[in-house]
Amino acid sequence: MDYKIALAAGDGIGPEIAGIATKVLDKIGEKYGHEFTYENILLGGASIDAHGVPVTDEAIEIAKSSDGILLGAVGGWKWDTIEPKLRPEQGLLKLRKELQVYANLRPAIIYKELRDASPLKNEILGDGIDILVVRELVGGIYFGERKTYEEDGLRTAYDMEKYNEGEIRRIAKIAFESAMKRNKKVTSVDKANVLDSSKLWRAVVEEVHKDYPEVKLEHLYIDNAAMQVVRDPRQFDVILTNNIFGDILSDEISQITGSIGMLPSASLGDNGPHLYEPIHGSAPDIAGQNLANPLAMILSAAMMLRYSFNLETEAKAIEEAVEKTLAAGFRTGDIAAGKEKIGCKEMGEEVLARI
Repeated sequence: MDYKIALAAGDGIGPEIAGIATKVLDKIGEKYGHEFTYENILLGGASIDAHGVPVTDEAIEIAKSSDGILLGAVGGWKWDTIEPKLRPEQGLLKLRKELQVYANLRPAIIYKELRDASPLKNEILGDGIDILVVRELVGGIYFGERKTYEEDGLRTAYDMEKYNEGEIRRIAKIAFESAMKRNKKVTSVDKANVLDSSKLWRAVVEEVHKDYPEVKLEHLYIDNAAMQVVRDPRQFDVILTNNIFGDILSDEISQITGSIGMLPSASLGDNGPHLYEPIHGSAPDIAGQNLANPLAMILSAAMMLRYSFNLETEAKAIEEAVEKTLAAGFRTGDIAAGKEKIGCKEMGEEVLARI
């Protein structure tokens, strides 16, 4: 089979890790009889430098016409002082919105070889954690009405958190369906004791739950959920939440696993191509120095094989190669925990050798 991939390497360490991910995909293609072709698009700071905007309409059309989109990272200090609506992150938000990839799936797994890299005690980690965060991605406060103005002589600003029941229903359905394939438990995170948007969220999630009686549903307020994640992460299976809470919780959970450089993500919609990216940022402080951890990017490519191309065997081949690489003792700096470390390129080569 032939697959067309829109490749947005982005900024900072993005080009380094994206280059490694394509080599991994090409190795999979050779082994299993597939051909992956890549069309490069500019996104974020790279697009600002070239076109003056964080993403062009042409780039979005290329993405829409692909079979899947693989993204490195966007942003960096270079663009911190430009107009907010032209910041690199706005390009990613626009791309997500145009693609209508409303469900962000962020798996967080502690590999047994990386237990020492986790900040949590062994008695808390137990046999390990395996959490899937299902985050609503194209609604809520990040996309709501916003305004900065003067009121009574004081600078004032607001951002609107807004959801309708259709937006909540479709993301809740994905969470429950994901739980059915896992341990059949969903924890819905909101702030229903304060926010009307969360009260609606909770009510709709309860309605959707009726279609999945085998799944256990519990509700947690966001502040309690943030505490429980570090107190007892093993209690969680699937965490369902809105855009802003999901953004915060998934980053918190990433640190429990030992490094943000280990976690991939998939952004899914009902129609058209899906978007795959590591959850970490562009890390401009280490860009171009062969210091980045490419594993989250490699695992994002595996998620693309699974969710966009239905190539489960091939996806598992990548994931198993990553596990074998870690078991062999190879580490980048972020997960070294006292062990000898290797560079980004070398880590990619070790994974390639085990496919």
